[in-house]
Amino acid sequence: MPARLILNADDFGLTPGINRAIAELHSAGVLTSATLMANGPAFSDAVAIARAHPSLAIGCHIVLVDGVPVSDPTRIPTLLGPDRKSFRPTLTHFIRDLLLRRINPEEVAIEARAQIQKITAAGIPITHIDTHKHTHIFPSIARPLLHVAAAANIRAIRNPFEPGWSLALNNGSPSRRLAVKLLRPLHTRFEALPQIANRTILTTDGTLAISATGALTPAILAELLDVLPTTGTYELCCHPGYNDADLDRIPTRLRAHRDIERAALLTEIPRRLTQPNPPQLIHYGNL
Repeated sequence: MPARLILNADDFGLTPGINRAIAELHSAGVLTSATLMANGPAFSDAVAIARAHPSLAIGCHIVLVDGVPVSDPTRIPTLLGPDRKSFRPTLTHFIRDLLLRRINPEEVAIEARAQIQKITAAGIPITHIDTHKHTHIFPSIARPLLHVAAAANIRAIRNPFEPGWSLALNNGSPSRRLAVKLLRPLHTRFEALPQIANRTILTTDGTLAISATGALTPAILAELLDVLPTTGTYELCCHPGYNDADLDRIPTRLRAHRDIERAALLTEIPRRLTQPNPPQLIHYGNL
C-alpha cells in the first residue's frame, strides 16, 4: 500500500483571497482538505465555497490565540487578552500563561465546542480538528479538545508533530526548527492521551512542513515529496492564498508567502503524482 497524504490548507475563512485559493487548488486536484476558522472574517464566504465543493473535506481550525472568540467572552476569562474581548495576541503570551496554569481547560472546551457548533450549524460536516498555531501540541490543550471532539463524533485530529525524517531536511528558519525540536518530547504524551492511544480518535504518522511554515517554496515542497516514505499516513500542512488588500487588513505574518505556497502546490503535487510510487491523496475522513 502506498503512502497516504492529506493535503490540508489552514486558515480557511480568514480572507476571501485565501478562500478563493483553496477552492482553486482543490479544483486543480492538489488540495484535499481545509480547516475552517469559525471566527474568521470570511467565514460565510468559506461556507459557501465548502457547499459548492462537497469533495473538499472540512476540519475545524480551533483558534485560541490571535482572534476573537465565538462563545460569550464572559464565559472564558482565562482565554482572553488584555482587552478582555479577544484572545491573547501572541503565541508567546499564550504559552507563558499556559505553563503558569492561568488557562482553564474547561474554558478551552467551552470555546472549542462553540466553534465546532458554529460550523456544523452552517451545515458543514467536520472531518477533523486542528488548532491555530498548533496549540494542541500541549497536553493541557489537547486533552479538553479530544473530549469535545469525541462528544461531537469527530473522529480525527492533526498530529502536531513533524516526523524526524522531515525535520532532518533542515527546512525553515533556524529558530523555528529549534522550537519544533524542543517540543518533540511532548509527542509521547500526545500519543498516550486516551482517545489517541485507544484510537477512538485517529491521527496520522506526522505532519509535514510545520518547520517550513512561512518558507514552503516549490523547491522545499519538492524535497519533502521526493523523500516521503513509501508507507504511512502523513499530512502536509500549508497556508496558500492571495496576498491582496483583504489580507493587508489581517494581522498575520504569512503574506507574500501565501502566493508562493499556492504556486508550489500547483507545480509540485502534479509532478510527484506522475513519478513512480506516488502517494495516495486522501483526507481525514478516509482514515
